[in-house]
Amino acid sequence: MLLDKGADVNAQGGGYGNALQAASSRGHEKIVQMLLDKGADVNAQGGEFGNALQAASSRGHEKIVQMLLDKGADVNAQGGGYGNALQAVSYGGHEKIVQMLLDKGADVNAQGGHFGNALQAASYRGHKKIIQMLLKYGTDLDFAVKD
Repeated sequence: MLLDKGADVNAQGGGYGNALQAASSRGHEKIVQMLLDKGADVNAQGGEFGNALQAASSRGHEKIVQMLLDKGADVNAQGGGYGNALQAVSYGGHEKIVQMLLDKGADVNAQGGHFGNALQAASYRGHKKIIQMLLKYGTDLDFAVKD
């Protein structure tokens, strides 16, 4: 109803940064679809998670991750507490989403966020299968010995 009354679908502010990131984080598929249909910027930055893809990934919302990727979400966008979506999902332990992001070209060696990279995030939580997946995709093991 708010969108029909002219509300700005890309308005910024608050802890989630924008409505798409909030809906993605909470797993509200119908609302995410409605926002995307109304022109929500799939790559808008800001808020706790940095972007909607990172928010959906961190919480394991597989369908929403796919919706965002289908709309052109940048799989390697940086920002937020985790640094990027691959780090967020590696920490969360959602194997199917890790594979989805890797298949879309997620950079396994991207740096940033609280854990530094996806391998460290997965290691922190003890997600063995995700660690194996990241290693298979060429994770750089030299990070631990760099100055």
